[in-house]
Amino acid sequence: MRRAAIILNIHRKTVKRKMDFLAERARERHDFFLDSLKKDLVDHLQFDDLITTEHTKLKPLSISIAIDAKRRFILGAEVSVIPAFGLLAKFSRKKYGRRSNGHKKGLSRLFHRLEGVVKKNATIKSDEHKNYPEFVHKFFPNGHYQRFKGAKGSIVGQGELKKLKRDPLFMINHTCAMLRANINRLIRKTWCTTKDPEMLQKHLDIYMDFHNTILVKPS
Repeated sequence: MRRAAIILNIHRKTVKRKMDFLAERARERHDFFLDSLKKDLVDHLQFDDLITTEHTKLKPLSISIAIDAKRRFILGAEVSVIPAFGLLAKFSRKKYGRRSNGHKKGLSRLFHRLEGVVKKNATIKSDEHKNYPEFVHKFFPNGHYQRFKGAKGSIVGQGELKKLKRDPLFMINHTCAMLRANINRLIRKTWCTTKDPEMLQKHLDIYMDFHNTILVKPS
């Protein structure tokens, strides 16, 4: 946003207001887009979470993403605040205190979006995250749910593409790779970081509209 203000010779607040406006329009178009899919429901759903940060690795964020695995549309992307995990957890608590976990709320928002868009008996694929079965069984009890063990990331695709000859989750992993490549704050090695989770959500809303209408044009 700062660089956009410099290039256009305008105030950063103007860029912020424009981004707010574009995000609101993008959300409206995405709601209309999801309504249009009700005429041709999604029968192959894949979903996953992409991990990024809020200013520092000690303050991670999770982006829950769902796609139409046949037509490559992004059906939803919801940002959630999560606590640090692994070796960073202790350092995060020491510096910033206990951090709330909004992952389940993010998944709930995502699956509410999918209601009426995905067939009740759709094929649904994900990795083995412990929180996923609860939401699949709640929202799509008749779906054909398949879970796959995670795999090591390859060098290409920002680490999102996996070192597998035939990746059963290729479409969602490829979409996550596209998100990292096209949204500068999601690139793994970058100076551009998210300072406000709400602005990350707006950036995602704008990208989803671009992805579904320009990169992957509806037939």
